Amino acid sequence: MQIMKFQKYYNIIFYILLMGFTAFLLLDTYVIPREYGDDKGSEHGMELASFGEEGTSGLSPAPNDTPDLTPEAVPDEAATSTPSPTSTLAPTLTPSSTPSPSPSPSPTFTPTPTFTPTPTSVPYPTVAAPMSYADENIEITINTYREYDSYIYVADVRVSSLEYLKTAFAKGKYGKNVTQKTSTMAANNNAILAINGDYYGSQERGYVLRNGMLYREKSAGNHEDLVIWADGSFSVIDEDSVSAAALADSDAYQLFCFGPALVLNGQVNVESDAEVAKATKSGNPRTCIGIVEPGHYLFIVSDGRTDESHGLSLYELACFASDLGAEVCYNLDGGGSSTMYFNGEVINKPVAYGHTIVERNVSDIIYIGY
Repeated sequence: MQIMKFQKYYNIIFYILLMGFTAFLLLDTYVIPREYGDDKGSEHGMELASFGEEGTSGLSPAPNDTPDLTPEAVPDEAATSTPSPTSTLAPTLTPSSTPSPSPSPSPTFTPTPTFTPTPTSVPYPTVAAPMSYADENIEITINTYREYDSYIYVADVRVSSLEYLKTAFAKGKYGKNVTQKTSTMAANNNAILAINGDYYGSQERGYVLRNGMLYREKSAGNHEDLVIWADGSFSVIDEDSVSAAALADSDAYQLFCFGPALVLNGQVNVESDAEVAKATKSGNPRTCIGIVEPGHYLFIVSDGRTDESHGLSLYELACFASDLGAEVCYNLDGGGSSTMYFNGEVINKPVAYGHTIVERNVSDIIYIGY
């Protein structure tokens, strides 16, 4: 009898401990913030491109100075994977036997004194008056479109130097589950324009490289990332094909690990039924970033999950970006994260926690500013 009574108490204690451990794992994975370091991304050690009237300053890495990317050893199960196609806008890279991600002091920038944007034809009618900002270095025009039963916001961005395209972490800290609203991060960094990034903090793997600084080298395996190079060009790489350190050593300025690549070489790069792993349906709020040419970029956000805005599939988003002239376009974190901020205001209608119109906290932003 005493043995049965002891067994009963033992089982109760065991289940309490098991439930406590499970709760801790869930909290540690999704809730408990862990700060691993300050956001020192501005202290990159590369020379960023300035863009003249012809779109590029010609600061592509010289063949004798830029190392090649040496592929990392690939695990057996991934040995047959095919690397992602690379945009024609990518710089030529040459291998480095000993890549070093350590940054050197920030250079002194000399922006182009005059800025003459090239007009871009828009194939879709707008449904609202454009919003704009312009000074000698930055020009932003935001148009609102109504396509695929959804509202889509497109920021056409032209900068005289890549130094004005930046990223920031929530609370200025690199870490896990460290989050803030896109608008809060944007205001804290004096951003003119901002969109949410790739929500790196919800993952344990996947390269994190921002403003020329390498923060995380753990590979996500056969995963395609977007690289913004110091010359202002975009390319898509596969993490199985190159190490994070080699990318940092080869003048990678920004890197985002979400995907997929929507447009490559001006052509739609996803199938009609493509979807990100965690999406429950094809029509969702979306965020993506694209390039027309170095110095000319597209920030795109769509609303979704409401009666007035259904949301886009990845294929619809890719077709839309391609029609706007994107040579490369890359999908970022969407759903409740999708937010566009401009001149002190959130201009889209973010939907989080079901169908509530409210901003969601995220790990990081991409922004235009000083």
